[in-house]
Amino acid sequence: MKLKIEILDQNKNIKIGKNDYDESFCEMIAEGNEHVHLATQDLALTAGDMIRITVEKSNSFFVVKLDETLDSTLIYLKGTVWCYRIPLLTGNDLANSDLSFKGKAHYLSVRVAKDYEIQQYKNVAFNPHDQKEESGAYPHAFANVETRDNSTFFAKNAINGIYANLSHGSYPYQSWGINQQSDAELTIDFGRKVKIDGVGLVLRADFPHDSYWEEVTLKFSDGSSEILKTIKTSTIQEFKFKSRFVDRVTLTNLKKADDESPFPALTEFEVYGH
Repeated sequence: MKLKIEILDQNKNIKIGKNDYDESFCEMIAEGNEHVHLATQDLALTAGDMIRITVEKSNSFFVVKLDETLDSTLIYLKGTVWCYRIPLLTGNDLANSDLSFKGKAHYLSVRVAKDYEIQQYKNVAFNPHDQKEESGAYPHAFANVETRDNSTFFAKNAINGIYANLSHGSYPYQSWGINQQSDAELTIDFGRKVKIDGVGLVLRADFPHDSYWEEVTLKFSDGSSEILKTIKTSTIQEFKFKSRFVDRVTLTNLKKADDESPFPALTEFEVYGH
């Protein structure tokens, strides 16, 4: 399969970079088959820049790594073009490491996923490359509320694989914050049908600043639901249920404990399946 990576500025012009032993700058574009990478030793990324991935076939799986601070990620692309907006706008970078997309040396990689990577039992919600707005790459998390529209409380923080939950705020303590909203809910869109049979929840545990939920409900796209009893703990709480094929799951009906804190929050939301 043909693949292409480009780094663009806010006007969608291809940016230029340079390697130490090159005499001149060149366009930041790379093309290949099955596996393509783009590397440079002299390129300063700025707010508004984006990475554009173009693939030959829609509805396909890829393993991507767009920055040294992001884990390699299995993603599903519905279309043939994916634009990843580099999170350098003021405020949008607080949920990422202060090294993310900084410096002048960069390495980006995209490859077609192997069959065993697609088929193995895993956390099918995991996506540290997710963005606030739907971009065509899945899984994708979104919510009906995110505290103060602040990036440290975006829904996407709950599927990035970072489990630090003994504080709150900027990286590495980002979480999904509900702004004390009683009808708050978070949805994970898988982009295609997955077979799932369990979840893992990591509640934010910055006690006594934080509260916690004593009960939550999972609502699935097939119309079914599961009620889960949760407790006050900093460790992951895992729940198993009858397997089902769904393309979405929503965490809803969040029942807060009767304590003095008004701030329950979610650090990580895992979903187990194929």
